[in-house]
Amino acid sequence: MGSPVFFATVGGHAKQGPLDKIRMLFEEAGFADVVNERDLVAVKCHFGEPGCTTFIPPVYIRKIVDEVQKRGARAFLTDTGCLYFSRRYNARDHLVAAEEHGFGLTSTGAPVLIADGLRGTDVTPVEVNLKYFDTVDVASAIHDANSLIVVTHVTGHGLTGLGATIKNLGMGAAGRRMKLAVHSQVRPSINPERCTLCEECLMNCPAGAISIENNVIVFDHDTCIGCGECVALCSERAIKVLWAGEAQEAQEKLAEISSGVLANKKDRVGFFSFLINVTPMCDCWNFSTAPSVADIGFLASKDPVAIDQVAADLVMKSIMMGGPEGQAPDAMTRETFLGAHGTAWNRQLSYAQEIGLGSREYDLIHVGD
Repeated sequence: MGSPVFFATVGGHAKQGPLDKIRMLFEEAGFADVVNERDLVAVKCHFGEPGCTTFIPPVYIRKIVDEVQKRGARAFLTDTGCLYFSRRYNARDHLVAAEEHGFGLTSTGAPVLIADGLRGTDVTPVEVNLKYFDTVDVASAIHDANSLIVVTHVTGHGLTGLGATIKNLGMGAAGRRMKLAVHSQVRPSINPERCTLCEECLMNCPAGAISIENNVIVFDHDTCIGCGECVALCSERAIKVLWAGEAQEAQEKLAEISSGVLANKKDRVGFFSFLINVTPMCDCWNFSTAPSVADIGFLASKDPVAIDQVAADLVMKSIMMGGPEGQAPDAMTRETFLGAHGTAWNRQLSYAQEIGLGSREYDLIHVGD
């Protein structure tokens, strides 16, 4: 028997629209047991970098908040600051960006609180004693909340291949020290014979770590945050990252951080995943690429590993059905999720299972029509 994962297809009809399906998933997944009356409930979501248009719309978040507060609990929306200079770097600007994208008390029914404080230093150390970390810095507002609902937009990702629940927790619920630790060993390089000096990587590097010297792209590895997104931006495939196992190590670190985030939330956490606008790039970018597959639907589970495995499997199935009849995804797509970043994604789930975070075995239960 695997972990139960509940699935509702996208779309609906007059008597059962998408918001009805969110309510049904909340009930069927047993999330009513996760929250108690007067609980402070952190609803972990992503407000989108200004310029991004594919983040989960606030109307869906509102429905989740309504279900939480129907049980007498008190929800707040939350995320943490990012490593690089952007509109989400500090809490003040992050709050403004969230409001501009429609995340606020009036629209969602819950206030927004940036979980790691003004400059990303408001954290609580949690002992994990695992391979990479003895302690994990968990964003304090998430740590201190009575319950946690994690809302994830499934996308591709430059460093992890698959950007889903483990990545959402490992990067989005932790302090800056943990983010730096995940990215610390990733270093890009250039193949000057393929490079056309289009400057796309230079103009879009979130850390400002790329320059041109003597007509050659140069990476400042002291400034580079190791996000790996420059690889996806390069249409000439001139930028390579010498992963040499490092991306796999980063994924293991994300799993360990996730275990710290969830350490004090036993039986008090639920996970939603949205398989809509599944793009190769995550919502941290100031633009959105075209979706790689048609919208699929919504998932809910109490197992963070199982829900990520289902998300990946459903996207792979959608790719297979979208191609010539009977044609399976090619090896690159299978190993690197959407095939956009050249990064194998499986290790985050296999290691998360090894350290007891959840199971890759699942029972998929359909909800709704």
